Amino acid sequence: MSSVAPPSLHQFRTFFQTRRHSTGIMEPAQITTAIMRTMNTTRIVLEYMQSQDMPKQIQDQPRRRLQHGDKSDEEIDMDIDLSQSTGPSNVQIMVLLGQVHGVECRFWAQETSTDWWDRIVLQVWDDSQWLRNFRMRNGTFMELCDLLSPALKRQNTRMRAALTVEKRVAIALWKLATPDSYRSVGNQFGVGKSTVGAAVIQAARAIKDLVISRVVTLGNVQVIVAGFAAMGFPNCGGVIDGTHIPILSPEHQATEYINRKGYFSMLLQALVDHKGRFTNINVGWPGKVHDARVFRHSALFQKLEEVTFFPDQKITIGDVEMPIVILGDPAYPLMPWLMKPYTGSLDSSQDLFNYRLSKCRMVVECAFGRLKALWRSLLTRIDLRKTNIPIVIAACCARHNICESKGETFMAGWE
Repeated sequence: MSSVAPPSLHQFRTFFQTRRHSTGIMEPAQITTAIMRTMNTTRIVLEYMQSQDMPKQIQDQPRRRLQHGDKSDEEIDMDIDLSQSTGPSNVQIMVLLGQVHGVECRFWAQETSTDWWDRIVLQVWDDSQWLRNFRMRNGTFMELCDLLSPALKRQNTRMRAALTVEKRVAIALWKLATPDSYRSVGNQFGVGKSTVGAAVIQAARAIKDLVISRVVTLGNVQVIVAGFAAMGFPNCGGVIDGTHIPILSPEHQATEYINRKGYFSMLLQALVDHKGRFTNINVGWPGKVHDARVFRHSALFQKLEEVTFFPDQKITIGDVEMPIVILGDPAYPLMPWLMKPYTGSLDSSQDLFNYRLSKCRMVVECAFGRLKALWRSLLTRIDLRKTNIPIVIAACCARHNICESKGETFMAGWE
């Protein structure tokens, strides 16, 4: 094959720019000329590659083309596949000729709008709107974000800007406070539905690690005892009960999670004070397990037995010394430090005892009611992994206590 001097890059670009900017309807003769120019261009490219000392595999391909005289054009074209060669690709050749311009590689992400959060919620909403939608006022929300910031703060990357702590917490609160789907919440905040799921778990874990030990605690025992005494029951330190949180059917041991009402659930056991704030919680047992069994295997039971949960403070009633006690329903065992109602035929004194005990027990029932009204996802089937559900439930209990301690108004219509 005769040696051909490689054309300059300027000649390549001039040729293709002339073709690219030509307009009008082409005559048959012009079409024939264009086809011939295209074939010549292919020949020029191949010869140019040869002149650049391309691998022998590429150099041999034109020669093999001449040896395939009995093959169709389609079969011959399959023999010369530049995209699979070790030389430059078709795209690289087109960039060289000026037909395609190289661009900087960038991370692709779907465009989403965050105007609602940035311009409406943060700048326009007042406390009543914050309370209605996030279950807490703006000031309480910002205090919670400050507490969670060490665990939730992320660094920006070259790919994208990280979500702020405030937005991450707001997504989690919105998802837990409403029955909205992950996709709906994502559209609301301008993020993907996977980001919503991650924000819920991250915020819940941050609350478990940084907040729950501060807010789910016994507090001032003397104030609690005085509060229950005002309700009619002396030397009482709390009321205990359990509630079922609906969940999806677990992958393993699903029958263990079917409760007596016939749906899949996970148990939340809680001890509350006279104002309905959680002072001790135990969550994670399958719904089929009896409340008494959950209680006997809890750390609270052990502490009450060892008299390490409450101070050793006794009062004398008649000729009996009475320690600080907790109150429970008939499902719980009768203990020196646990009082439950009389059953069967009752006299007047027993009936009065039951009335006062029941009046105090209303506190825990109302606490569970407010908990599920505030965080309505606890009323529906939680669609999380079995290992993450207790973390989310415990985080909701912590948020309940924060709202109660800050005096957040329980709005009408949340029941």
